Amino acid sequence: MTRSKVGEMLKEMRGEQTQLSLGFDINLTRETVSKYENERSKVPADISRTLVNKFDNPKFALTIRNEYTGTGPKWLDGPNVDLHRSSVKEKTLEELGEAIEALSNFCLSKPLKRLELFEKQALETVLDELVEAQTALDHMVAVVCKEAEISYTGVWDKHYKSLMSAGYLGGTR
Repeated sequence: MTRSKVGEMLKEMRGEQTQLSLGFDINLTRETVSKYENERSKVPADISRTLVNKFDNPKFALTIRNEYTGTGPKWLDGPNVDLHRSSVKEKTLEELGEAIEALSNFCLSKPLKRLELFEKQALETVLDELVEAQTALDHMVAVVCKEAEISYTGVWDKHYKSLMSAGYLGGTR
């Protein structure tokens, strides 16, 4: 596992704003903000939500989600990544195509606990393709929201409302 990037992201989002000023904005002390930025303390879930809403930064949202669950996409920042919207679109289409093909070619009618070893290996390949597509989709939404100045949290809020109105979600966010 790699070191957490939450503190680094918090510093980046804060920009020229002082730790004291950010602390006032979100009801924390300067010292607490410093602890979060320097990874001496983990940012609690309620403060994470506050920061996601305040900065509406998709990169931070993905980073914090991975930090707390250890699952979901990590923000792609390696030497071979190209996060230009056109490149992300093409990669997303490629990954979706591969995921659709893998999923289409795997039969899920047999009880999964009764799969033979070769079938289970094939299923794991399907899951790998789905996770790759999910990473591509998350980055596509993040990159486009950021560049088009569309609210990332707003896109998700709209989605959650749609799921609730369709009866797929109960309660509130």
